[in-house]
Amino acid sequence: MYQSYFGLAEEPFSIAPDPRYLYMSRRHQEALAHLLYGVNAGGGFVLLTGEVGAGKTTVCRCLLEQIPESCDVAYIFNPKLTVEELLSTICAEFGITCPPGNTSVKVYIDRINAYLLDAHARGRHTVLIIDEAQNLSADVLEQLRLLTNLETNQRKLLQIILLGQPELAAMLARPELRQLAQRIIARYHLGPLDRQEIAAYVQHRLGVSGAQRLLFPLALMGRLYRLSGGIPRIINVLCDRALLGTYAQSKERVDHATLKQAAREVFYNPAAQRSMMRPLLAGLLLAVLAAALYLLVAQTPAQTKAAVQTAAAKPLAALPNVLEWPATYPLSRSQEMAYTALFKTWGTDYKGGDACLQAEAIGLRCLTARGGLDELRQLNLPAVLLMRDNQGQKFYATLARLDDSSATFDVGTETRAVALGALAEQWSGHYTLLWRMPPVASKQLRLGDQGPDVEWLGKQLAQLDGKAAETTQGQVFDEAMMRQVKQFQLAQGLIPDGTVGPQTMMRLSGAADKTVPKLNRQQENK
Repeated sequence: MYQSYFGLAEEPFSIAPDPRYLYMSRRHQEALAHLLYGVNAGGGFVLLTGEVGAGKTTVCRCLLEQIPESCDVAYIFNPKLTVEELLSTICAEFGITCPPGNTSVKVYIDRINAYLLDAHARGRHTVLIIDEAQNLSADVLEQLRLLTNLETNQRKLLQIILLGQPELAAMLARPELRQLAQRIIARYHLGPLDRQEIAAYVQHRLGVSGAQRLLFPLALMGRLYRLSGGIPRIINVLCDRALLGTYAQSKERVDHATLKQAAREVFYNPAAQRSMMRPLLAGLLLAVLAAALYLLVAQTPAQTKAAVQTAAAKPLAALPNVLEWPATYPLSRSQEMAYTALFKTWGTDYKGGDACLQAEAIGLRCLTARGGLDELRQLNLPAVLLMRDNQGQKFYATLARLDDSSATFDVGTETRAVALGALAEQWSGHYTLLWRMPPVASKQLRLGDQGPDVEWLGKQLAQLDGKAAETTQGQVFDEAMMRQVKQFQLAQGLIPDGTVGPQTMMRLSGAADKTVPKLNRQQENK
């Protein structure tokens, strides 16, 4: 109803699990990385839990878009089944033929085992994904465990991914299911978004839908977080209702009153609203009590009185919530000045023209992409960002430092620090950064490779582990090295495939090289 009014191509806050709208927060990146690692591992169980509406199914849909071509996948989304019904559903999903009217568990299992052996012989991997797995009975879970018994010397022939609410993890902790729990090779709990991610999440979804202007002011993000608890599905419902209300009032953007009314309509049951808010209020109360207890225990009455007086006399200075282009320079010079500042961080001068060609001439490489704040943290390199001011005008600024609460920019010839919310609200997601290409000839390193490039890889991995970087002639990219690479990729939010491609090389080179400029030097040791 409101799409054309706001100039949107489609609904930005649909609750359908569309992977295009998945905002890859750090938690969602880690969840996807765990699933991808499980798919490429040697079989067994992978467990992903999270609250209702946290985005488990959307992450899984994103997984399906990245799953290797060599995988055959079955997806079961209604697991309230008996053992016989589950086995029958598995056969139907994989296209396994069974005798008409069969109800024999043995027949189902024999046919599934034959299918798995044939798939393995053809070089295929078989993956079974079960959504809402907290609804599985203990008998069905035990039968799933038995299905994973079929294996070769190298791997199990069936990979099972279980998605479910937090009670699934509690269920798998029962003594009678300990054998299954021991076969979980990767597990992750997907928590809600934190307060700093709300603005980026909202802006991401609006950007995908084609929004060209700011529809949710930054001042609303705190209230939106308190109302939703950081649960993406609740954020979607609230924002959708707020946009509808804004359209009905012929307003340009959502305001406090409209968001408040949207919350009344969404949480029409007062008891339900109190129930949803209770965990948030309890957490706030615990934090207040903990702070009070610390003051009582750790400080004398005189110290406490002095601390209160100091705080009252000198309130904390708030960082600005908007990054503005300085009026002393024309907006048309923003790109040129941003690249000048970026090249300066690398100790060289920008001479104008194509920045990437100039970077290659001095042994650097360009990376131009669209991503999120967590991606910038992982890359940990200064970057030129495409920003938008309050009037919707675009300008470029160089992100020079980034910590937990603020971002520092070189904008024009000035250096300005702003709250993270300003970055989330004004940043388009587009960035360009420079990185130093490692001294390797290969564009990709994989299992079985050897030579100088693999020796370089061994040195980088050794440095990251805090070991002496010894040169090993004839070093081979073996299984042990591949496990190290996978662990590094998983920690960096990359697909843990064990192959060292350009992204992995860039991260390895930057992590081990102490001479390159960093957004956050402390990040290197985390």
